[in-house]
Amino acid sequence: MYRRSVRRLAIAATAAMAMALATAPCASAATATTSSTTSDSFYTYSGTAPLSSFAPGTVLKTRTLQYHIEGIATPVTAIQLLYRTTNAQGQPVANVTSVVRSITGNSTKAVSYQSFYDSLNPQDGPSRAIAGNVTLGGTIANFESAALSALLLQGDNLVIPDTEGQTADFAAGPEYAFNTLDSIRAAINSPSTGMNGATEFGLMGYSGGSIATDWAAALAPGYAPDVNKNLVGFAEGGVLVDPAHNLQYVNGSLVWSGVIPMSIIGVSRSFGIDLTPYLNGYGLQIYNRLQNGSLIDALGHYPGLTWQQMAKPQYANPDSVPAFVEAVNKINLGSAPTPTVPGYIAQGGGGVLEGTFADPPGIGTGDGVMVAADVRALANQYCATGNSAISYDQYDLLSHIGTAPAWALKAASWLNDRFAGKSAPSDCGHIPAGNSLAPERVVPSS
Repeated sequence: MYRRSVRRLAIAATAAMAMALATAPCASAATATTSSTTSDSFYTYSGTAPLSSFAPGTVLKTRTLQYHIEGIATPVTAIQLLYRTTNAQGQPVANVTSVVRSITGNSTKAVSYQSFYDSLNPQDGPSRAIAGNVTLGGTIANFESAALSALLLQGDNLVIPDTEGQTADFAAGPEYAFNTLDSIRAAINSPSTGMNGATEFGLMGYSGGSIATDWAAALAPGYAPDVNKNLVGFAEGGVLVDPAHNLQYVNGSLVWSGVIPMSIIGVSRSFGIDLTPYLNGYGLQIYNRLQNGSLIDALGHYPGLTWQQMAKPQYANPDSVPAFVEAVNKINLGSAPTPTVPGYIAQGGGGVLEGTFADPPGIGTGDGVMVAADVRALANQYCATGNSAISYDQYDLLSHIGTAPAWALKAASWLNDRFAGKSAPSDCGHIPAGNSLAPERVVPSS
């Protein structure tokens, strides 16, 4: 049963990633929803006390509903919690997480699963999909439901946060962490979930979900030590480490170049900065078009797109934009603390299979969107700074999509071993060297 469940998880992960690459000719960032959850009042905190008066992870609202897949109700029950958390600018905000209780009634372990829904539209979040929302950009969150069934079948509780928050702050790593850690706090605090202060948690996420997973593991000791003491480990794959490097790697790629404008929007939105003065007319056109876009709106729609095509000539080097440099340095995992719990990290290296042929000096190749040498550098950094329980796999012949099932297979097994109390394996000392993860520095504009 266990092997069959893990196999389903791997197959579903591949299907979900494949759907992310679908390029429907009529796809639009303004795709309408077919559910009343668009104006769902559950997502709004309406209390009289200011949010700042509540501790992070405080439950503000609770509701129970049927778990939906593509708008169709299933027999599975989900508990959704509105809870207090913190955004990228340190402000108190409300966010939503979804909890599915173990089918065995086991309250001792739970997986916090961070979705790779990667969207600039709040309507595409997993909680919306679970509540019955149907959007084109929410396809990924819907398809991930199939993957999550394997975890349920092996008796896990599931906690599924909207990692990007209610303003869809795409790629804002620290905010992803706050949303994830406070989601776990909320699940523990709620009497409806069956979980408590003794429940152990494993963090799990691929691609965009790895952003939340790694940042949560890194920030937990300082931001949420109460959560950190209950973490058994983090399992992640297809990891975004240094976004400035990723920008150079995907520049001009056939499929993944569409994440360039998505990242510009996400960084601007998350940290309250304005990058539009540095964009030319074409750049502004794409910037405005993708304000509510998802991966399905971006991937494959802008083949060969480069930063230089979007920026004014004097800003051809993105490091000539001080606000850009400041923002990407804030979301560089190389500058974040080292997690104190074991980690399993997987990364692909066959990016040519997804149309990314770049090999920039000092950066190298990757899986099509993520830079392999950056991920190796991060793993080695963790080993060198006190965490020897780091396991690393690199699949040189697999791309970003292809690595997903290989990662999923091992990640589920690796987490189960951590829940079972087995000693974590280590690849420290055997991981090839990687890139420098030093912060970017501002250069003069031309």
